[in-house]
Amino acid sequence: MRLNKFLADAGICSRRQADELIEKGDVKVNGVVITEHGTRVHLADLVTVKGEPVNAEKHLTYIVLNKPKDYITTTSDEKGRKTVMELIPIHSRVYPIGRLDRHTTGVLLFTNDGDLAHRLMHPSYQVSRMYAAYLDKRLTIADARKIAGGVNITVDDGEDYVSGECNVLIDPEDPHSALIELAEGKNREVRRIFETLGYEVEKLDRREYAGITTRALARGEYRHLSILEIRALEKLVGLEDRHELETTAPKGRTKLRIGERPSAKKLTGKTVGRGAGKTYTKKPEKVYGKAAPKALAKPSGKRS
Repeated sequence: MRLNKFLADAGICSRRQADELIEKGDVKVNGVVITEHGTRVHLADLVTVKGEPVNAEKHLTYIVLNKPKDYITTTSDEKGRKTVMELIPIHSRVYPIGRLDRHTTGVLLFTNDGDLAHRLMHPSYQVSRMYAAYLDKRLTIADARKIAGGVNITVDDGEDYVSGECNVLIDPEDPHSALIELAEGKNREVRRIFETLGYEVEKLDRREYAGITTRALARGEYRHLSILEIRALEKLVGLEDRHELETTAPKGRTKLRIGERPSAKKLTGKTVGRGAGKTYTKKPEKVYGKAAPKALAKPSGKRS
């Protein structure tokens, strides 16, 4: 393995930064200073950076950020625009799981765990994403039903498609606001869904991704996930068997709630729609299709 890749995989820095460390003479292999980028190392070699040994086992990091507006979801930007990486100044090299467009706020996960990231983003795992959309006009029940069942999306720079069945909750106190829960995340899909029916999304906030929220985090703040949250994410995508370690909930909690939803009876809206997609408005009466989403709560906060 090339030395720069070894350092990057260990979470020390990016490959480019590793090359810079090598050029400065900050890296040693088995006590010998290395200055050539193409040097290859083996797992049995002792690699140090500025005198500190590097663990060959990759240090896995898991972070949730409450993304603010006007930040690009990328590790770097050729146009010099602000990126989300500026908001998480940590030493480990992490990547965003999926994307949020420049004007969308809310939950954005980061990790260097490639297996978990791949499964959380892959549509076959049907990982829940929940958004609060604030519209330029009232969302009608008829249109909410259309969204729940899937609508035709026209894409200027790609192939047209039909959006998947989803769940929609209309805020009874503010019909301009709605929650929409999707099981797949295509580029600008939420905005395109509403635009197809003649609505403009004035504000879009991702409230939840795979059960992870930004509760207690102000815009621009981040935190590391707890071991319970990480294990819950792994279980959600079938990776729970890769660890022998078993964890228990802390005192005062009887059940881990990551990825769970309360039953439809706890919702504050009337359920209508067809198939798996549903909409909610005032009082729960009937549920059509399969079980309603379980942690749907009405949007809170004022529109801006």
